[in-house]
Amino acid sequence: MKRERIEEIAEILDKRGKMSLEQLEESFPSVSQMTLRRDLCQLEKDGRVIRIRGGAMSVKEVQKVSGEEYAKKTTINTDAKIIIAQKAAALVDEGVCVFLDGGTTAMYLSKEMPDIKCNIFTNGIAVAMELAQKKNINITVVGGQLMKDNLSTASPAAREYFDATNFEIAIVSATAFTPENGFSCNSQIESDLLRNVFQKARMVYMMLDSSKIGKINPYTFAKMDDIDVLITDNHFPKDLKLAFEEKNIVVM
Repeated sequence: MKRERIEEIAEILDKRGKMSLEQLEESFPSVSQMTLRRDLCQLEKDGRVIRIRGGAMSVKEVQKVSGEEYAKKTTINTDAKIIIAQKAAALVDEGVCVFLDGGTTAMYLSKEMPDIKCNIFTNGIAVAMELAQKKNINITVVGGQLMKDNLSTASPAAREYFDATNFEIAIVSATAFTPENGFSCNSQIESDLLRNVFQKARMVYMMLDSSKIGKINPYTFAKMDDIDVLITDNHFPKDLKLAFEEKNIVVM
């Protein structure tokens, strides 16, 4: 019976794309909200849904706009990404200008972002599409070459574009980090873009889940000293946290 219900929930989400817990309760009036939450957790473990604030989204829905590889990334370390996204969302105030990258953690952040009047610049296609569902956020997509693995754009012309663009905060993520090699990614053109972003932003917030620690990618775009705030999950090593704090970096 439980498996049948979970399968039915998955089928409904595949058809509708996204549903709130309240909508699920209407579809399953004899099932408690707590049970529905557990069912969604199980579906997330199975890689079929992505939990969002107040409900869930079908992975197939994400694949429609982002492709299979990007959608697969959104199902990895979801608990950590949600925690980080919620912390980052709380730092966005009304009226602020923000740069947001195109990573999957940024995708979760775009779901958690409060619908307030602010300006967001992003090189993430899927991130921009998620933000577009909010009424009050003004969104600017930075153009350039499309990197299909993470549905983000980057271009050498970005430096010129950023010369005439102002934003107070950059909220970015890294696919790898070591204290020696810093924060790194897989694309040189993306690395160049992020370095340009860091030069413009007054404050840099780095989103890093603990699974990225100890990994090295080819292109370093920032060192520890280049960031102001580190936003991470509950499994971040204490000794590494202390190393950041010794450099006067706030760790959340």
